[in-house]
Amino acid sequence: MKTSTLLIASLFVFGSFTSSAFAQNAIDNEDHFALASHYENLAKEAEAKLQENKAALEEYEEHSFYYGRQGQDVQSHTTANIREYEKQLSENLNNANLHKKLAMEQQNNVINKAKLNVGDDSSAVR
Repeated sequence: MKTSTLLIASLFVFGSFTSSAFAQNAIDNEDHFALASHYENLAKEAEAKLQENKAALEEYEEHSFYYGRQGQDVQSHTTANIREYEKQLSENLNNANLHKKLAMEQQNNVINKAKLNVGDDSSAVR
């Protein structure tokens, strides 16, 4: 009985910590500057992993005799990783560029609305 209540209590505590950690990392969908930055960081991570895998593939190609029978598996796996990281890099850069564009449009809309409001108000100080 005591172990089951301890287990339930520990699951509750763990669940509350993980949910609060995820809530702190959430980015508002309307904050395009933050989203662009997020995608740029993901692109940097993908670029680093891509370079690591390219270096590993180059090492394999220069010293394939070190790898024995599993060498072709290593080559195939590394080549697949390179394709995947190139795909991730491209997608993240496209998303970052999209959100930069949306952020600039959003910023221009705010400025234009401010100009319209100033122009409509006859009592505005000029």
